Amino acid sequence: MVVIHCSATPNGRSHEVNEIRRWHMFERGWSDIGYHFVITVDGRIQAGRPMERPGAHARGCNQHSIGVCMVGEDAFSKAQERALSQLLSDLEAQLPDEFAVVGHRQLNPHKSCPGFDVARWRVGEAPFPLMAGAHIAQQEPSNGA
Repeated sequence: MVVIHCSATPNGRSHEVNEIRRWHMFERGWSDIGYHFVITVDGRIQAGRPMERPGAHARGCNQHSIGVCMVGEDAFSKAQERALSQLLSDLEAQLPDEFAVVGHRQLNPHKSCPGFDVARWRVGEAPFPLMAGAHIAQQEPSNGA
């Protein structure tokens, strides 16, 4: 199962995997970033925690799930939509027998993340929540994860 999250940061503001890793390690005391992948505002897919290690992103489901964090809160860039589609296709090819995609809010009624109905979006029944009029400048790739 793949669990989609948001970073709960202002829409359009760029954050990198290493910044989120620092939040998780130093502010929460975790051993690593909780997510396996982070999708930046400009659509880069950055590796977080190795997929062989359980995540720390969905209590009760971490042992059997992959965590993907979309940087933003409730609206994302077109580049993020393309990157999420590509990442999900890649993960489905790697994990065909156990593949399902849910939003964090589907696993915890106290969460609103990622701010959209992932399952309905995947089958074309709901739109992807795009930032209104946001222009995202291309950034230099980080040497991070």
